[in-house]
Amino acid sequence: MRPTDVAISNYRSIRQLSIPIHPLSVFVGENGVGKSNLYKSLSLLRDAAAGRITRTIAEEGGLNSVCWSGLRKKGEDGRLRLSAKFDRLRYSIELGFPGPVEAAFSGEPMIKAETIEATQGKRTVRLMERKNSLVSVRGESGAWNSHKDAVLPSETALAGFADGKECPEIDLIRNAMLGWRFYHDFRTDPASPIRKPCLAITTPSLSADGSDLAAALATLYSIREDATDLQDAIEDAFPGAELRAWAENGWCEFDLQLADMPRPFKAYELSDGTLKYICLLAVFMGYRLPPFIALNEPESSLHPSLLAPLARLIAKASRRSDIWIVTHSEQLMEALRSESSVPLRRVIKQKGATTIEGLTIGGEYRDEEPDEDDS
Repeated sequence: MRPTDVAISNYRSIRQLSIPIHPLSVFVGENGVGKSNLYKSLSLLRDAAAGRITRTIAEEGGLNSVCWSGLRKKGEDGRLRLSAKFDRLRYSIELGFPGPVEAAFSGEPMIKAETIEATQGKRTVRLMERKNSLVSVRGESGAWNSHKDAVLPSETALAGFADGKECPEIDLIRNAMLGWRFYHDFRTDPASPIRKPCLAITTPSLSADGSDLAAALATLYSIREDATDLQDAIEDAFPGAELRAWAENGWCEFDLQLADMPRPFKAYELSDGTLKYICLLAVFMGYRLPPFIALNEPESSLHPSLLAPLARLIAKASRRSDIWIVTHSEQLMEALRSESSVPLRRVIKQKGATTIEGLTIGGEYRDEEPDEDDS
């Protein structure tokens, strides 16, 4: 299942946003407007599917650090709320602080509520409801089955409630979000695992840290036995160059022969920008693309001459996967608009809150709203 929209409330600089997801969504903005928070909030949804969202929030400094810190209306609870919709199904989660009688560490982020709802025509039917540690699911007959203490306050029902027979939609949504991939940056220092051989294991999609880069490339050469598209992309970015990847004695390696060099260079010899671009090639040209890919500032460390080839790479990949990109590069944005006609989505701040120009409260862009004559 591919997501159709996400909603975010009370996350860092995001007061409340509902954002549609298209095959290619690109957000550009200046430093400090909160565009990276769009990326991070989606990553939290995947952490909910993996059962580690409370740990991630604790690692980021706890709820006091990640929740909306601006002015609130009287009586507002300030809970962090996230949701994602997949065609007819929507998953929502709320997090807050422990109550006075709840068993939890002081200040620990706790999951207060989770729901799964299905849209049936004009009706919305709730299929799963979690309040604190009580999980209730609707059976085939329509009756509710309740499970007391089914999960701990730090666990998501999405990950911890394993009875998929009672509510198969839990499995559907969890597996869909576990398939999402997030790429923030790739370490290219001398000790980075990207610069070293990796175990020869068939790798359909690049890991978040890129540590299996050589295996992801070698999978195209040795398992698919067709790296024509990859080589074309190398030619587009580095004219006259040739990339090779192979497996030997249980390890995968790769090298790059540049047109003006007498010998190929292995990963540990490549420049930071060249190595990062090869990582992006593996992201967008893997054996099997994830259904949803999010990248935060992919242009970082790249030479400006690589932005146009990168835009072509992204535009082509968006035919196979939904892609979400956050960038501050106007040059990359213009290249993407040229390659894919993607609309400009500019992230700004209004009264201290992150918002997107042209996005309505209902979660539609004004340039996409139907004309009255078409209704």
